[in-house]
Amino acid sequence: MKAVAFNGSPRKGGNTELLLRAVLEPIAAAGIETELVQVGGRPIRGCTACLKCMDAKNQRCAIKDDILNDCLAKMVEADAIILGSPTYFAGMTSELKALIDRSGFVAFANDRMFSRKIGAGVVAVRRGGATSVLDSINHMFLMSRMIVPGSTYWNFGVGLDKGEAANDQEGMANMRDLGETIAWLIKTTAAGRQSGA
Repeated sequence: MKAVAFNGSPRKGGNTELLLRAVLEPIAAAGIETELVQVGGRPIRGCTACLKCMDAKNQRCAIKDDILNDCLAKMVEADAIILGSPTYFAGMTSELKALIDRSGFVAFANDRMFSRKIGAGVVAVRRGGATSVLDSINHMFLMSRMIVPGSTYWNFGVGLDKGEAANDQEGMANMRDLGETIAWLIKTTAAGRQSGA
């Protein structure tokens, strides 16, 4: 059992990472393996619409000179995929968008290989636009036949300077609750698979 989180923020140690770690903490405490992958600030290009993944059907993207295929391998082995981004003009970072566009299309080309995995979005925001980012992240999960858990509110935390989101008590409580729900879902779906349900 594993949950992998992808940090779309180029700011290492920033609010997006803080929120993602808050989600991963209760998952790890439940005895589930967790991993945080830095995507923001690393080389990853957008989809070129070459459609080679539709022919190859090898769970990989034809573009091999960036981090996408390494990320894809982690997504394939994970039971839960958590995508995090700061809010840039009411949208996600370009790196996270590239990850979503390419991994989502490769998954579609390979018989919807993310089907019935758990998917959750996490957003850091200074003031407004967070629900737009969260909605955009969820689009890939929903069209990939993934399970999208809810929490006590929308999955975002408020803060500008590094670490400031830790002061958003409601946001942090939401992240912990989201992590607990993901852990429960991972264990419940794993039990169902073992029983043949």
